Amino acid sequence: MSLLTDRYATRGDLILVLNCGSSSIKFALFDAAGSDLQRTPVWNGKVQGIGGPAPTYGETGITPIQVALDPERPYSAALARIQQGVLARLDGRKLHSVVHRVVHGGNKFFAPVRVNQALLDDLKAYIPLAPLHQPFALEAIETLLLSRPDLPQVACFDTAFHHTLPKVEQLLPLPYDAWERGLRRYGFHGLSYDYMATALPERHGDLACGRTIVAHLGSGASLCAMQNLKSVATTMGFSALDGLMMGTRTGALDPGAVLYLMEIEKLTLAEVGQVLYHKSGLLGVSGTSSEPRVLLPLESEDSEAGARARDALALYVRRIVREIGALVAVLGGLDMLVFTAGVGEHSAEIRKRICDALAFLGMQINDGANADNAPVISTPDSTVIIAVEPTNEEWVAASQALTLLTN
Repeated sequence: MSLLTDRYATRGDLILVLNCGSSSIKFALFDAAGSDLQRTPVWNGKVQGIGGPAPTYGETGITPIQVALDPERPYSAALARIQQGVLARLDGRKLHSVVHRVVHGGNKFFAPVRVNQALLDDLKAYIPLAPLHQPFALEAIETLLLSRPDLPQVACFDTAFHHTLPKVEQLLPLPYDAWERGLRRYGFHGLSYDYMATALPERHGDLACGRTIVAHLGSGASLCAMQNLKSVATTMGFSALDGLMMGTRTGALDPGAVLYLMEIEKLTLAEVGQVLYHKSGLLGVSGTSSEPRVLLPLESEDSEAGARARDALALYVRRIVREIGALVAVLGGLDMLVFTAGVGEHSAEIRKRICDALAFLGMQINDGANADNAPVISTPDSTVIIAVEPTNEEWVAASQALTLLTN
């Protein structure tokens, strides 16, 4: 079956969104028919464990299965497996375009862009700033450019939403020529925050346009302070290492610690990169797991594993609370706190610990609503609305691409 394409979407044409990480690819197909793109994909899923001993392929609603991927080119093999799934679902329809979540657009790209070889070459310069995601998204783009040059591809950037940051939030306290060379705070998770800017006023009305902090808590994690649904401050900066403690990443870290690792402990640049990106965060402190859902049951154990799980989660929550406090100061108060992404949407215990520590702001959490992951988990007496809002980065990317390619 051929993946035929047209510039303009007609009823039934499909948009494929790829969200590529170092060991996984999320995929989603959206029906481009009609004036409003439906937010629920017609098909989606994930390939996980790419490059590992037991990769899996799973479609939403179906138990993941182990798949054999070429060990020499596992990422290309995973993309081919996804393409097979797409072909099986076209059923005479056409693939309108392929959209990629690209983490870093640098100081050049602030809006979705049609992909060509020149763009791909530009984006490769940002690989050192987002090594867990950038090279893999670009590999997917390059693979499709070579095999299907006629297929429209669009890059949507996680940094774009934060283009509204005031200069004082973008500046780094380095010599000014660093700014002129592009060393600045960019911010990330922009597709998720972009979705919040759409979904929150739909659910909460004008309240969402006030002083809002969104907590995107997943394997990667950040906070975004929003006013009038625009980003005015965020915790991630020049790279996706900054800010909150994450699953395997450090978050904000005294630069002197990095110098110590290199000068005194004689770690190479590559070894330091491994520590900062892959061996730190919840995994590094606990020694057990990068996921709160795994660590929470361990806290009750009277063992070294239990003690380290308690330390890891205490530090994780403390970093979030500390950064929320900083953003409240920037905003001059707080009207709404929103939790999203995997941990934010599903971990009632982590949400409770964060909100209990912020009770001095007038936050009161409704334990029953929190346990149910309800859209609003604050009590009527709470001076801050506490909300849970599932994110939808793939829909944002598909919407941006459809607008770009049909205008």
